[in-house]
Amino acid sequence: MPAQNNIILEVNNLKMHFPIRHGLLQRVTGYVKAVDGVSFFIREQEALGLVGESGCGKTTAGRTILRLYDPTAGEIWYRRKDGVRVDLAKLSQQEMKPLRREMRMIFQDPFSSLNPRMTVKDIIGEPLIIHGIASGRAVEDRVAELMRDVGLDPDYMERYPHEFSGGQRQRIGLARTLSLNPRLIIADEPVSALDVSIQAQVLNLLAELKSRLGLTLLFVAHDLSVVEHMCDRIAVMYVGKLVEMAESERLLRRPLHPYTEALVSAIPPADPDIKTQRIIMTGDVPSPAKPPPGCVFHPRCRYAKEICKVEPPPLVEVEADHFASCHFAKEVDLQGIEAPG
Repeated sequence: MPAQNNIILEVNNLKMHFPIRHGLLQRVTGYVKAVDGVSFFIREQEALGLVGESGCGKTTAGRTILRLYDPTAGEIWYRRKDGVRVDLAKLSQQEMKPLRREMRMIFQDPFSSLNPRMTVKDIIGEPLIIHGIASGRAVEDRVAELMRDVGLDPDYMERYPHEFSGGQRQRIGLARTLSLNPRLIIADEPVSALDVSIQAQVLNLLAELKSRLGLTLLFVAHDLSVVEHMCDRIAVMYVGKLVEMAESERLLRRPLHPYTEALVSAIPPADPDIKTQRIIMTGDVPSPAKPPPGCVFHPRCRYAKEICKVEPPPLVEVEADHFASCHFAKEVDLQGIEAPG
């Protein structure tokens, strides 16, 4: 990965394997390789989209970066506000606490991520109290400010989560995330549980806050069209592996991995008169408890050859700032989205 001063997060060979236990003695009989050797980086004030099918490990990767899980292996280099780089993977939970002010998470489900017994004021203000930043009237003033920032009426701060719609609840969660003035936010499919009519409002709000507050964003999603709207670069995951990473427009116009090509082909064109050829992948997604040998995508890849079945392709920089994990990335001509006009 490039050694640049503006990189705020660099993940090297990150692994998160969950043990499979059986029998009365709960002996370990195998591992679910949810994240299996993932490497990527995020530049400061950049939005990186992490995409892939359900079960590919993208949410686990985000949670592991924030140390909600203890990684099995790998490095998570984070550049703190004072400029010092630290490996989060080696820190204890006590050492992580001050860093949690700089790194926050937006959870997928706005219904289960809010405590139904707490008022909005308590939900948003709790991080301020835990970290000793504010108390008393100062908490209420800060909560009112945050509610206005996310488009909510501060007069409603004494209400409970069940009194709000799904979109409003996600705004409450966003206000809670912003309460500590974070530098890095991991957004775990923040709009997938919302109605389509509400998704655009929340995405536009998030984009506006990112620009105004200078936030860095890891945006986890399964919808490439949403990621295209939000992110500067896109990283694609498949069965615990990172298979491609590039600037958003370049990846969508000229993918270098067959899996990315199939995902891109599923994006409906903006112009209904444009006819696209949908690529239907055969077979099922392999289990992360028993991934195939060689390239994890080879059982479903229409370009696979013998080497793909036995030798895992490394993630390499095929073109400037365009990384791909494919033996034939330089040879296969894959279809992307046609440029407008």
